[in-house]
Amino acid sequence: MKEQSVDVAVLAANREKTIVKTSVIGIITNLFLVAFKAFVGLLSHSIAVILDAVNNLSDALSSVITIIGAKLGAKQPDKKHPLGYGRIEYLSSMIVAALVLYAGITSLVESVKKIITPEAAEYNSVSLIIIAVAIVVKLILGAYVKKQGKKVNSGALAASGSDALFDAILSASVLASAVVFLLWGVSLEAYVGVVIACFILKAGFEMMLETLNDIIGKREDPETVKELKRIICEEENVRGAYDVMLFNYGPNRYYGSVHVELPDTLTVDEADRITRRIQTDVYHKTGIILTGVGVYSFNTSDDEAAQMRNAIRKTVLSHDWALQMHGFYADAEKKTIRFDVVVSFDVDRKEATDLLQKEVCALYPEHTVTVVPDIDVTD
Repeated sequence: MKEQSVDVAVLAANREKTIVKTSVIGIITNLFLVAFKAFVGLLSHSIAVILDAVNNLSDALSSVITIIGAKLGAKQPDKKHPLGYGRIEYLSSMIVAALVLYAGITSLVESVKKIITPEAAEYNSVSLIIIAVAIVVKLILGAYVKKQGKKVNSGALAASGSDALFDAILSASVLASAVVFLLWGVSLEAYVGVVIACFILKAGFEMMLETLNDIIGKREDPETVKELKRIICEEENVRGAYDVMLFNYGPNRYYGSVHVELPDTLTVDEADRITRRIQTDVYHKTGIILTGVGVYSFNTSDDEAAQMRNAIRKTVLSHDWALQMHGFYADAEKKTIRFDVVVSFDVDRKEATDLLQKEVCALYPEHTVTVVPDIDVTD
């Protein structure tokens, strides 16, 4: 079955439309909830309901910022920013997280004040119905926004969806406290407000940390790397794909590099054609732009080199911290051996390299050995 190519431009346009549409729905819904909850909160003198309304207002502002981030992030590359503006979306996610944290701190302060100087709440059946309806609306909105966020790989949108689901749970706690007050006359308003504030703060910290990880750089999704290698290894004469490096310039915007292992019988022209086909295939099937495709030469006609490779591989992989060996090549005429080793973060890279150099030189003292340590980025 022939795989269909990915039209990256169309996907990017559809992604922006989805983010804007979903965010607009979130804004309108949250503003309605703010109006209803603020009305109920002021009428019943309920700090918990008022804080719930404030939380919905921060959600609406978050959606506005998400739209702005998506619009700015979709700008085409220019001379000043040749790799595009996609990382602006991470900045918008940071602002959303900051707003959530601010709402959480404000809610906590106000709740503590109400614990110190309590004020009796006054609920009625209408206010309870409004709160119950708000819970259902938030559940539906949260599930929808989160699903759309995952669909288009929007961190801000997915976070907004998760936040909306948390809001539904918090609103349920407000409803429960109101029922308790009506049945037994026990006021839990301020304490529920503290619980709400803690949940808001937790959500804000998690959003902030997730966005910081995206900005700093994190290990790529193993499935993405696996799919990339599969596409590359489908190319004739490619014996393996290694050292995959992906650089993120915004959601769904990746530039990268890779090393491929090719037979030492190929000409430079043949190797060039292969690497260009790889770049084209990867782009059309994944949207990833490979800016560099390096080449490892593979011994094809030297049986002794194959025996050396097996012996050295056994020695190298006998160490737990040596995760993979690749790029091996032995030159019988020049008496040289070279290979790369993926080294775990658990050991000192220089010490590990020196040890492997010493061990391989002991196996083949007449050869010049070059060991290149690789970072455990994806494997």
